Amino acid sequence: MCSNLLKLNQDKTELMIFAPKHRAKELTDFSISFGGNIIHDTPYVKNLGAYFDRTLSMEKQCNAIARSCYFHIRNIGCIRSFISEDACKMLVNTLVTSRLDYGNALLYGITKNLTDKLQRVHNTAARLITREKKMDHITPVLIRLHWLPVEYRSQYKLILYVFKALHGLAPVYLTELVKPYVPSRSLRSQSASLLQVPTTRTKTYGNRRFDKTASTLWNNIPLQLKTVDSLSAFKSCLKTLDFYMYM
Repeated sequence: MCSNLLKLNQDKTELMIFAPKHRAKELTDFSISFGGNIIHDTPYVKNLGAYFDRTLSMEKQCNAIARSCYFHIRNIGCIRSFISEDACKMLVNTLVTSRLDYGNALLYGITKNLTDKLQRVHNTAARLITREKKMDHITPVLIRLHWLPVEYRSQYKLILYVFKALHGLAPVYLTELVKPYVPSRSLRSQSASLLQVPTTRTKTYGNRRFDKTASTLWNNIPLQLKTVDSLSAFKSCLKTLDFYMYM
């Protein structure tokens, strides 16, 4: 920074230490000092609208999403009796489900408690649109709205990223992580459009890496879907497949 005549803004600089859960407490109260500034570590940071905590549990992000969504759901609920179902659906899609979908690829592999928390938000929004009662079963409501559950929405997003990477529609940094599987000898799997699944050492971090999760999900979809060339057709077929698996 000195060589480029730059000065560190201490108020806008944060330090984050990522660590396994059993070591997170050991790394608190950590700081670095340089250029006359002392930067202390923080339990979470916000980057591009998403909160990251030191163990990558995404708990802070899920709590922020739920809080924001419920705020808008309450506001829409105040005027629900004065608007049509289509108008309500438009408001919910704009103010609620858009927040659930933003960056949801980061939420793949989170704990069931956090997934259930976001699913409750999703269910509340669906009932707000259809005016179903709280005790009514939610599955018919989601099917009527053609909404995938929260867990499937994140899987849908990851598989869509793989399709774009394989067809030159994704950024280079994602395309480089998607590698076709090439067997060492001639096998039937050679024509199955599979991807290399990297080996990982840790479940919490390694199994949630993009190259690991994306390749695993892609290898599990049918071959007929992998051969679809059109992006719009792929989206439609993939959503239909997810609905079939959900139902």
